Amino acid sequence: MKTIKKVLEPKFKWAVAGLGNFAVNSIIPAIKSLRRSRLVAVYSHSIERAKEVAGMFSIKEYYDDFEKFLLSDFDAVYIASANQNHYEQVIASAKAGKHIICEKPLALNSQQAEEMVKVCEENNVKLSVGYVQRFHPLTIKAKEILESGLIGQIVIINISQAFDYPPNPNYRYQKEFGGGALRDVGTHCIDLLRFFGGEIEQIHGYVDNVIYKSEVDDFVVATCKFKDGGYGNFYASFCIGKPLNRIEIVGYKGTIVIENLIGKKFDYAKLTIQKVDETKKAFRMKANKIQNLIKNFQKAVLENEPLLVTGYDGWINLKLIEEIEKSELQKRIS
Repeated sequence: MKTIKKVLEPKFKWAVAGLGNFAVNSIIPAIKSLRRSRLVAVYSHSIERAKEVAGMFSIKEYYDDFEKFLLSDFDAVYIASANQNHYEQVIASAKAGKHIICEKPLALNSQQAEEMVKVCEENNVKLSVGYVQRFHPLTIKAKEILESGLIGQIVIINISQAFDYPPNPNYRYQKEFGGGALRDVGTHCIDLLRFFGGEIEQIHGYVDNVIYKSEVDDFVVATCKFKDGGYGNFYASFCIGKPLNRIEIVGYKGTIVIENLIGKKFDYAKLTIQKVDETKKAFRMKANKIQNLIKNFQKAVLENEPLLVTGYDGWINLKLIEEIEKSELQKRIS
């Protein structure tokens, strides 16, 4: 009798740069939970931290030298480092032939982001950005409902994403490192506005310190006009004690509401559909959005499937952030 040999699928080899709490509690577990994935190396500017995290997850290779890290044998890197490190690390990773997911915002400014996108294209590597809200199944379902025409032409999209995050030494509270509510939380809101409403042709807003007086904003509110019609509003904050997040998509023939999209890890999100003259329909679902992001990225590399989030999305997002900041500056001057 012939022995049938099982053909083992080769693992997609990952590395992670930047070992803060988000990487340790969310990114690394998501990579390790996927059947086709293998985490082979980690990088931190602190060798002690790199060694500690490697030990926690049985990872053989750990580095505090980014050039040596890139010499390791892996297919893709998830860059979860502080904002000020994204530009140099993405450029270096692309030139080393590594595919890249980079945390949001993609860079400190749109000029850096444009160059990052260009260098990745020149080196034939995939670049995605950590806009994980797109990857919840209910977000994707809402997009499908919109595209089906079920609620008609978009009139307005309202998005709120807020929580309490008091001042601390983290880079999110340092202006030169791209801190503040707009760049940390508002960037997700802008991405969702584009995801649902399409390209934005005009945007303006207010960036302020409502509760916490620091060098970065703790609150932002903005309004935009979509190229294909309709409007969008969002507010994002570091200064609301009871977490609040909601997406409301109002069309001519009905409304879609998504709640609790950024609640506690793996909490149930809720999607409600209300058509004109019909009863409400509600759906609840929980999901590992980071895992779904990584799955989509691997399929894009291995099977040439489309990326749900591209480097271009990260670049355009920064251009819109700068438009909001510019409109706030002009208000102050006038």
